[in-house]
Amino acid sequence: MENQVEIQKDPGRLAIIEKIKQFEREERWAQDVEDDPPTIPLRPEMVDYLNEKILSRFWMKFANILARNFINSLLRKKIMILKEVKGLENYVEMKRKGAIITCNHFNAMDNFAVYKAIEKHVYHRELVKVCREGNYTNFPGFYGFLFKHCNTLPLSSVASTMKNFMHAVKTYLAQGRQILIYPEQAMWWNYRKPRPLASGAFKMAAENNVPVIPFFITMQDSDIVDSDGFFVQEYTVNILKPIFPKEELSVRQNAEFMKNENYSVWKKVYEEFYGIPLVYSEEEK
Repeated sequence: MENQVEIQKDPGRLAIIEKIKQFEREERWAQDVEDDPPTIPLRPEMVDYLNEKILSRFWMKFANILARNFINSLLRKKIMILKEVKGLENYVEMKRKGAIITCNHFNAMDNFAVYKAIEKHVYHRELVKVCREGNYTNFPGFYGFLFKHCNTLPLSSVASTMKNFMHAVKTYLAQGRQILIYPEQAMWWNYRKPRPLASGAFKMAAENNVPVIPFFITMQDSDIVDSDGFFVQEYTVNILKPIFPKEELSVRQNAEFMKNENYSVWKKVYEEFYGIPLVYSEEEK
């Protein structure tokens, strides 16, 4: 009999998996399960949303070069595996039109998979992304540099900063750019199910009269084990048909309509790919 080597899994990752199960039972869908950096309030003078300053544009270009090289390195080393892109035509027909891109959020690198799926078609090879306030103001190291300079639109707890944020959203959409937003909000590591969605992304789409392009990433185990003792996931990026606001609906009604439709198409992809109905854990009795 062959000796089987037991794979040691990182205790921290195992604890996060258990926390995800708990939060699912308790329906705490938008709450973080990982210890993110503390949030430092983002004041208006701390961010140049539209990269209007020369130095901002320089760092943005530099950050994009670094990010592209980094993503390609991840793919070469099979730290991230992009197995397939389905429905690219749904993005291509919208590539010069303002839209909100939505995606499920399960990994710090899932936006890399989204970017790589549309890289050849996205405006100037630069994808605009919304990020949390603390990721912009207080995230350390290389990822912190990307959060600060790589076409990000950080949210803010400061009202005057959010006014500038909303102006930037309106400007980018009017320019025919797409903006990636995670309507599930919190990242749940390797969580495969679509979660109930927050309304913010859909309200932005409705207010600016632009469609939502739903992306949903499905995954399966590869035969490669990562440094934490878990199988590297093979990603399939599913790009679904754009959801357009309806003329006869108000902003609030359109936001609700697009949110429900987005969840519905994600659910359909989930059930078809995994071959099981979408069922959440029930509260322990």
